[in-house]
Amino acid sequence: MDPTGLAYLVAGAAALLTALLPRLLRGLPISLPMVVVAIGVAVFAGVDALPTPDPMAHEIVAVHLTEACVIVSLLGAGLALDRPLGWRRWSTTWRLLGITMPLTVAATALLGGWLLGLGAAAAVLLAAVLAPTDPVLAGEVQVQEPTGEAESEDEARFALTSEAGLNDGLAFPFTYAAIAMATLGAAPSNWLGEWLLLDVGWRIAAGVAVGIGVGRALCALFFSARPQRAGLAERAEGFVALATVFLAYGVAELVEGYGFIAVFVCACTIRSAERAHGQHQVLHTYVEQLERLLTVVVLVLLGGAVARGALADLSGAEVALAVVLVLVVRPLAGWLGLLTGRTGPRERSVISSFGVRGIGSLYYLAYGLSQADFAGAEQLWRVTVLVVLVSVVVHGMAATPAMAWLDLRRRSAAVTTRGRASAAPVTPV
Repeated sequence: MDPTGLAYLVAGAAALLTALLPRLLRGLPISLPMVVVAIGVAVFAGVDALPTPDPMAHEIVAVHLTEACVIVSLLGAGLALDRPLGWRRWSTTWRLLGITMPLTVAATALLGGWLLGLGAAAAVLLAAVLAPTDPVLAGEVQVQEPTGEAESEDEARFALTSEAGLNDGLAFPFTYAAIAMATLGAAPSNWLGEWLLLDVGWRIAAGVAVGIGVGRALCALFFSARPQRAGLAERAEGFVALATVFLAYGVAELVEGYGFIAVFVCACTIRSAERAHGQHQVLHTYVEQLERLLTVVVLVLLGGAVARGALADLSGAEVALAVVLVLVVRPLAGWLGLLTGRTGPRERSVISSFGVRGIGSLYYLAYGLSQADFAGAEQLWRVTVLVVLVSVVVHGMAATPAMAWLDLRRRSAAVTTRGRASAAPVTPV
């Protein structure tokens, strides 16, 4: 059987699934990622002629394919947000980034050392890999598309979208800390100073600055009076989306900033320009289609890796860590981070519980292992793949009913307190 023909067949089927499955699964307690991973397992288990998608054997492909998927999803997340940036408006996001994420990193690193016996560098890498939530696989619990209304989003969907948009970039300092520990030694005196100045200070600042700069330049190019009269944006929507991703990410990487942060900040900058402009929704539609296609490809390959033995040597301790991380660590850290914030108890429960892990985790692990030698690389892959699968299944089954329940409670609270349901999206519940 010709493997080239099979590869094209799988690619065509993936494109068809990208178009059809979201509509077929709408309203069901089943997510697109669940179905696609299952298809990947079935295809690679049944067709021996397909090459094994082993991320360790195809390290460079794993890094860049997951990288592309994440940066496109970050652009989509930023373009979807209606709420203007602000310290109080985004207070839930800041709490998730400043409290929940560090607590998750610390707890995961400790569990990695205790349950799995990982060394310091490997434990920190595992924590960095599994700390960020994912903008790719969390579509059911995130903002769907731009509307032009600044306060249209409910707190839960907004928080989960904005958190995923930023913490994918903020996981990088922890990843670089693990790489420094693996190459220079675990003693802080060997790496801490340079890490704080370069990996925390400069790279974050550069990512933000590049995102704002590229975003403003693109706004001037496509949304100012003369380009609008020429119809420039309307005639090249897909290229505008690609230009946004490539320019923001490329410039940030060239100046050694965090490209993930640059892409999300660039998208938010573009979104803030002429907020009611119809082109925002058009751009978001193009980005969403590209994101879905890349997501299906990655998840089919993930299912193929599982079918070909990625979890064959799984231990009880690894299963325990995955379950505890998804069902205990993230919900508890999220609850503590939001305890005195603007969310109501029901919103707080949903936000805390839906810390979806996904393709961002696969990228960070592939990148970290490509930069330094870590003891137990195969174990790190097993645990990460398992956590992603547990998250896909648990969150995929729970997302639709949980968000429907939250929406119902919000509408009921709005009717009770205000006599009408029109203000429901901003009612804490």
